[in-house]
Amino acid sequence: MTTDTAAPDAPPRRAGRREWTGLAVLALPTLLLALDLSVLYLALPRLSADLGADSTAQLWITDIYGFMIAGFLVTMGTLGDRIGRRRLLLIGAAAFAAASVLAAYAATPEQLIACRALLGVAGATLMPSTLALISNMFPVPAQRATAIGVWMSCFMGGMAVGPVIGGVLLANFWWGSAFLLGVPVMVLLLVAAPVLLPEYRQPVPGRLDLTSVALSLAAILPVIYGLKELARYGWQPLPAVALAGGTGLAVLFVRRQRTLAHPLLDVGLFANRTFRSALLLSLLNALLMGGTFLLVSQYLQLVEGLSPLRAGLWLVPQAVAMITATMLTPVAARRIRPAYVMAAGQVVTALGFGLLAVLSGEGSLPVAVVAFVLAAAGIALPSQLVTDLIVGAAPREKAGSAASVSETSGEFGVALGVAAVGSLAAVVYRGRLTETLPGGLPADVVDRARDGLAGAAEVAATLPAGSGTELLTAARAAYTAGLNTAGAIGAVVLLALAVLSVRLFRTVRPHGEAAGAERPAPAGDHSQP
Repeated sequence: MTTDTAAPDAPPRRAGRREWTGLAVLALPTLLLALDLSVLYLALPRLSADLGADSTAQLWITDIYGFMIAGFLVTMGTLGDRIGRRRLLLIGAAAFAAASVLAAYAATPEQLIACRALLGVAGATLMPSTLALISNMFPVPAQRATAIGVWMSCFMGGMAVGPVIGGVLLANFWWGSAFLLGVPVMVLLLVAAPVLLPEYRQPVPGRLDLTSVALSLAAILPVIYGLKELARYGWQPLPAVALAGGTGLAVLFVRRQRTLAHPLLDVGLFANRTFRSALLLSLLNALLMGGTFLLVSQYLQLVEGLSPLRAGLWLVPQAVAMITATMLTPVAARRIRPAYVMAAGQVVTALGFGLLAVLSGEGSLPVAVVAFVLAAAGIALPSQLVTDLIVGAAPREKAGSAASVSETSGEFGVALGVAAVGSLAAVVYRGRLTETLPGGLPADVVDRARDGLAGAAEVAATLPAGSGTELLTAARAAYTAGLNTAGAIGAVVLLALAVLSVRLFRTVRPHGEAAGAERPAPAGDHSQP
């Protein structure tokens, strides 16, 4: 074990060949999580039909993964600070591979939901560990920004190749094969990480407060459940009670952290204005994009009638655009204040959402692709910058905790976006379909059609040709109307976020000006090769 004894006023050490090689290893879990997410969206129609999953089960299959990640990220980030970030990464990789095999052979929606929950717990160990290691390995601001850009680009690369690989698998094998993608990736990580990654942990970690762990879960999960149910069904007593109860427990959690010598979460991080502002922006950006990605990917299959493979190929341009924008963002931030780079990206994303708002339905594939390319390229700019701002604002010994909070806001935003934006689109879908359904349909057919576009397509195939075509046309138009509504609201929100970004971050200097102002590693930060 070596100890960093840099003087408080010493310049940070620049990363060398070992660190850049290690970054390639850190890209593996990032790539895996992207593959898992993008393949699931493509596999959802197939697995829903095979398992008999209704719309509620479908939302839980997509939501539970992000919700469990959000619930456990704080715990896992702090645990990595204490037992070693590399060690936690290896534990999570092994657990993720095992849970992937279980998910691939799930026989019921309930089993798949449980497996997705296990994947979420394992996934919660991966992202904060990789981001915290990047913070430790690249203390120079410009290098760290580039490393984070590469790290995020690998996630986008996974989003690009995931639909293609997943489409090939779904065209030739059963839907469970999509989950097996994670196994070889995790095996490679388990082999390479001990050789190429250093170990970092706090020198005096303190014990893990299990009461705080329980409080964090008891606060986050009821809040998520309450928001999810209220967004989907409107006011109901149980979700409201869950939301209020979770909020109260969150207050108790924060109070407890203030009294502990070794808290699970250092709430002092939130005293930094840049840190908390970047977290807010991360949450809102993820919320908008998470829900919209689900709607667009299903639009390609259920409205445009594309196969999973063709839908995956049409999603490649948006991932390529996002990778390109992510890699260019650190270059721009060296010369232009981050606030203006963020705002420019949000305006471009708003343009993409505006195109989604005027999408006319079947036959609008080019417009849909252009819209999502703009949205993806634009959102990459603030996403990369807020991540860099969050990890750069925290002391190195708290890198795992800061990374976990950053990932919590992003994962919580994506999961909440899938629930809220998906629920909003579903409300519009049901309302529009009720107005345009052909007459004379049996009650059970109507109920199944109102449950979702996948259900409408299923029952339309059982009806006489004329009635089935009329029902499917009405259902596709209703789904497009839901996507239009989500796009219109998203465009307005993004323009407001562009203004907010300028107000919140206008004092943050370009990386080129701030290169010498980075905090050095504290003397107590222990690293082990």
